[in-house]
Order: sequence, then structure tokens, then C-alpha cells
Amino acid sequence: MTTPLKTWFDRDGRLLRLRLDRPKANIVDASMIAALDSALNEHRDNSGLAAVLLDASGPHFSFGASVEEHLPGKCAAMLKSLHGLVRRMLECPVPILVAIRGQCLGGGLEVAAAGQLLFAAPDASLGQPEMQLGVFAPAASCLLPERLGQARAEDLLCSGRSVTGQEALAMGLVDDVSDDPEAAALGYFEKYLAGKSSSSLRFAVEAARIGYRERMLEKLDQVESLYLESLMSTRDAVEGLEAFMAKRPAKWENR
Repeated sequence: MTTPLKTWFDRDGRLLRLRLDRPKANIVDASMIAALDSALNEHRDNSGLAAVLLDASGPHFSFGASVEEHLPGKCAAMLKSLHGLVRRMLECPVPILVAIRGQCLGGGLEVAAAGQLLFAAPDASLGQPEMQLGVFAPAASCLLPERLGQARAEDLLCSGRSVTGQEALAMGLVDDVSDDPEAAALGYFEKYLAGKSSSSLRFAVEAARIGYRERMLEKLDQVESLYLESLMSTRDAVEGLEAFMAKRPAKWENR
């Protein structure tokens, strides 16, 4: 099987490019998570690196995580690996820029939101639809309140609705909207990061994340425990996932 991630250096080696490369869905499954985590770990000590740019092949950033890997017996390993990737991104010593086209949903949005600056197409579709399956989005429950504020985060997390790139900009979910988000991200890098000292930039990133990173890491542990030990012991959480896999409507019993 080919690798799910394309990795290369751009801009004279100053920009690490990571591209999800299993279109059109670019599912954030175990192999995708492992590839992203490995690439970030491999290059974290590259002293010449000024930023990372994460984007995706095809018309969509990602349809989300593998629903099959959310089922009982598999979800513990899946959550631990996904949250390990989020931790890796939060600990990345340089800014992570993310370019988003098409659908960016569920685990795909959780990965994107772990970056620092998000560039989206105006007609992109961003959301956390987990509640439609009877579960919640653990990493997004940590990341979105920081980006959006509590009320707007709870709106997306509890409703499961999606918003366009333009709506995401208005609510603070993304930082820029462009018909070509990859070009916009590259333009930001050229204008604001390429000429900076990588050494000084790393100190700036470290300083900016003091407190934030610690809050996120602590909360990730808490939501992971809530998901695995409480949510997945309920009847409706399992029913929602099984109904999705069987392509039938879920039958909620509110327990």
C-alpha cells in the first residue's frame, strides 16, 4: 500500500510540506495518523525549518476519521493515536499552516484545528458531525473553545452542523479565506516567516504557547477518559456508530 502522506521541502528547505494523499476522502485513519506523527517527529529538530504547511490532495481536505476505528474494541487505540498526533502538533516548534478545500469534517477538522493558522476556500465545509452518530469530538472539545470561544464552540460540537469557509472566517474558526488557500498560505509564509531567524521563531512559538499547551494536554487526557470510560459504555453511542456502518437510521433510547 502506498503511503497516505506526501512529504517534501519547499522554499529552500525552510518549509516542510505535508499533504494528505488518499483522495477523495483523505480519511484520518491509523495509517494517516502514524504518517503525520512520524513526519512531524522526524523533522522537529531541523534547525533551518521556519514552518509546516499541511494540505490535501483532491477536492477535499478530509471526510474525517475512520468510523470503523471508533467501534468498541478499536476506539481506545484510535483515540490514543489521534490525540498523540494532536499533542505532537501542539508541541511543534514552528507554526503549522493549514490549507483547506472542500470538506474538512470530524477528525479532519480536529487535525486542522491543531495547527496555528487556517486558510480555507470560501465554499469549504467545516464541521464536527460526531453528534449525529451519537458520540462527541474529543480533541475538538479541547481545541475549538480556544479558537472560537465557548458558545460558538458548543454550537458546532453539539449541533453537528457544518459551516462554509466564509462563515468559519466570521466566527474565528479559520484565519483567512481565499479561492486558492494553498497559495494564500504560501503567500503568508513568504511575507511573514521566510525571512525570520528560525532560532528566534522557535522561542516566539514557545513563549506564545505557554499555558495554552498545558491546558490542552491536560484537557485531552480528561476528554479521552470521558469518551472511553463513560460515553462508550452507553447504548446510544454504540447504536449510532453501528447504524452509520449499516447505512440505516439510528434508533435512540436516550441511554
